[in-house]
Amino acid sequence: MEINVLIEPGLEGCPEVSWLRSIAEQVLMAQEVSSSAELGLVIARQERVQELNRSYLGRDEPTDVLAFSMLPAGGDLPPFVPPPDGVLHLGEVIIAYPQAVIQAEEHGHSVKREVAILIIHGVLHLLGYSDDKPELKRLMSSREKEILGYIEGEES
Repeated sequence: MEINVLIEPGLEGCPEVSWLRSIAEQVLMAQEVSSSAELGLVIARQERVQELNRSYLGRDEPTDVLAFSMLPAGGDLPPFVPPPDGVLHLGEVIIAYPQAVIQAEEHGHSVKREVAILIIHGVLHLLGYSDDKPELKRLMSSREKEILGYIEGEES
């Protein structure tokens, strides 16, 4: 799997690239995504994420994570025809690191745990999960908890 990680300069205390990449890889493995998959993971300032939220989603407000999928609508993985370069380009997950710090404090857990939660959430969105209806939100939340449990079990 290819996980391209970019951390904007000036984000103090941000987890290491290797740890961020490992979390994204574990989510993809838990979802049984092909090893020829590729995604981008960006750890950004709050202002940058709000700018993207405004520009691409029409919401001029802060948010914690954005996911821009490159898969066909519905997140269906192509069944027969592989991409021309042989790599399944999933898309990009963008996390507002300052928002993750705030949320970690609000929830009473570590910033790393919050960042892991946001990576899981973003990658599931790339893979077609949705949380815009109550029943879909329950399904996505349940899967997020399962994957977080798997990841936390691997780290201990």
